[in-house]
Amino acid sequence: MSWRRPLSRRIAFAVTSSVSVDFFKGQLALMRGRGWTVGLISAPTVPGELEGRAAEEGAQAFPVPMEREISPRADLRSVWHLYRALRQFRPTVLNVNTPKAALLGGLAGVAAGVPLRVYTLHGLRLETATGLKRRVLVAAERVAMACAHRVVCVSPSLQARVHELGLTAPHKTVVLGAGSVRGVRLPDPVTTAEETRALREALDLPEGTPVVGFVGRLARDKGLPELVSAYQALQLEVPEARLLLIGGEDAGDPVPPGVMETLGRLPGVLRTGLVPSATPYYPLMSVLALPTYREGFPAVALEAAAAGLPVVTTTATGARDAVQDGRTGWLVPVGDDSALARALREALTHPGRAQAYGEAGQAWVRDAFDPVRVQEGWVAYCETLLDWRRASTLHPWKRGMDLALSGLALTALGLPMLGLALAVRRRLGSPVLFRQVRPGLQGQPFTMYKFRSMTDERGPNGELLPDRVRLTPFGRFLRSTSLDELPELFNVLKGDMSLVGPRPLLTRYTPFFTPEEAQRLDVRPGITGWAQVNGRNTASWDDRLAMDVWYVRHLGLWLDLKIVWSTVRKVLGRTGVVDVPNEAMLDLDAERGVRV
Repeated sequence: MSWRRPLSRRIAFAVTSSVSVDFFKGQLALMRGRGWTVGLISAPTVPGELEGRAAEEGAQAFPVPMEREISPRADLRSVWHLYRALRQFRPTVLNVNTPKAALLGGLAGVAAGVPLRVYTLHGLRLETATGLKRRVLVAAERVAMACAHRVVCVSPSLQARVHELGLTAPHKTVVLGAGSVRGVRLPDPVTTAEETRALREALDLPEGTPVVGFVGRLARDKGLPELVSAYQALQLEVPEARLLLIGGEDAGDPVPPGVMETLGRLPGVLRTGLVPSATPYYPLMSVLALPTYREGFPAVALEAAAAGLPVVTTTATGARDAVQDGRTGWLVPVGDDSALARALREALTHPGRAQAYGEAGQAWVRDAFDPVRVQEGWVAYCETLLDWRRASTLHPWKRGMDLALSGLALTALGLPMLGLALAVRRRLGSPVLFRQVRPGLQGQPFTMYKFRSMTDERGPNGELLPDRVRLTPFGRFLRSTSLDELPELFNVLKGDMSLVGPRPLLTRYTPFFTPEEAQRLDVRPGITGWAQVNGRNTASWDDRLAMDVWYVRHLGLWLDLKIVWSTVRKVLGRTGVVDVPNEAMLDLDAERGVRV
């Protein structure tokens, strides 16, 4: 389903609470300046707040009731309101953020037929959940990601964790730049200095006092129990040290009562509660401690680095991307209070090293996480997705033929394919299907399906044996008859591929295309193509890619029919087949890398 109108430059951002609108501060105005019409969907914290925040960015506001916790009746009502808001605004792109808005907004986006749905993943609450709650959160994430065309992970380790848990297909996930959702701006030293002097007096904190800082929710998931234990050990060796806690307690994730009691008895603990901004407090600190259990990409670690502070954090998802261990700070194992204490002690007792780490962190943030660069990356990505969706609407006759013929083929070949799958399972083992991410239309990745044709035999060091060793006689039969490619009919049905088009090559080959050769990405890749019926696996790379470009320039119904007929003849005759292509010719990246 679609809007049944030309794709427009309209984008809607959805979050659960208007407090989270800060994720997009500056981003909405930038997109509006680039010709996008912007909508903001959220549950307002107080009446009129959402409208005010939207007006600051030149966006349209759509207040929608949403509750953070699970409430079936309220959630159904929220989906209905979200659907109505989307039908009213009619965005081409929907960007959902935060778990509840991602789930409900994703469902509403599918129902409303939004052409492009993006889920910006800020973290995984399920990582520290257990039992029934974890199962519910896993199911919710799977549904939210299934509703999205792309899942933008805010850090590389978060993307890896999504893949590890199998929450969605790997090709749907992406990390923009070095990560982060909004970047971090270096603080204004003049303004910060004035505020810091006032704060130092208010906290009775003399200049030069070693201070361990913490910014965030006073919660178990933030590692507060380990921080308290580490601070106790630190005081034995650095008794003049202070612990500065910035943030309020979290009733939804409380720390054990004994931890808060211990915290209340410890000398040198300074608590500010919730503050409008942590930026003025960073100059009071000697090191920032973030002993978290899970993150998406901790903004506080980047803020501290921007202020020139070394950072101690854990190897948890997201957190390990915010520190370059041994260069901008220290990484310690999750839950290891002894390792945390050692790192904090090193930061306080080796000021030269701490200063070097702080300077390196500041340079890293300036280079990789400048807000303008991060926001420009978002605009460019949205433009890329819009081009991809527009390209998918071209040549409707071709898409119609793909749907009709692939549907008929799957209906006719369903039982034989099932029998072939059982044969693959018996002779080659599991999994029956070989899955690999390939570049598709406009270079957008997709997961291609084939019947597996090789075993998983490995050498003594655990490495896979060469292809020729793992390719059995049964596998050679599958390849020579092209039976291994029958599952690609599902790719055609889904719209990832076409029956006829340039064959989808490996993702790592794409950077080696010339600008002219890159035109092969202007159409959907095919099960068969002009190059396959004119040399198949025996043509050189230069010739094969040239034939792909020729096909794109001469694309038409009669040419496709001619290629389909020639393919049938080639397959029946088993001509032009090479069992192990990379033994007959170099990989494209290897061949052109040698040329360079």
